[in-house]
Amino acid sequence: MQILPPALTDLIEALGALPGVGPRTAERYAYYLVRHDNQASQQLAQTLLGLHGGIGYCKKTFALVPAGQDESDLYTDPRRDKTTIAVVAEPFDIVALEKTGQFHGTYHVLGGLVSPIDGIGPDQLHIQELINRIDDDDVQEIILATNASVEGESTALYIQQQIGTDRTVKITRLARGLPIGVDLEYADQITLGRALEGRQAL
Repeated sequence: MQILPPALTDLIEALGALPGVGPRTAERYAYYLVRHDNQASQQLAQTLLGLHGGIGYCKKTFALVPAGQDESDLYTDPRRDKTTIAVVAEPFDIVALEKTGQFHGTYHVLGGLVSPIDGIGPDQLHIQELINRIDDDDVQEIILATNASVEGESTALYIQQQIGTDRTVKITRLARGLPIGVDLEYADQITLGRALEGRQAL
């Protein structure tokens, strides 16, 4: 005997598959859509359908850009300092750093962190492209803004090794004001701003 219509249970399962959404939250989201008029569901469905077709990646920084745009505005803006690069794991880490209003350089998105347990090696990240940018843009400082986790530290160390001692680029790390184990995108703006200000040379 079915308690709920299959269309509703399918929606609950789909919502529950999202990270951070438990069964009860998925049920509340689904019930919200059922209770409200069809327009809310249609708008959500249309937005989801157009998601992948409307998003691309910057060819230089690998930040998210509108589909068809080659380079991020944060890279092409003449007011941004191309000689300073903040290296982050994921695109939404850029949003967190931008909210501080204290960083005026450019970004480089790795596309993840080195994590052997998850099958992610250095070759699967945009590390070689970062090395190329250092040479192409005459970069003076690399800020390793990866998470304060085992994976974040391992990735930062690997990047430092790949840059090597032949290049004169200054390599810094965000100060330890960031709590251990907290993802960059969830850090509050004050803590993140102070971490930027207090970055230290490696």
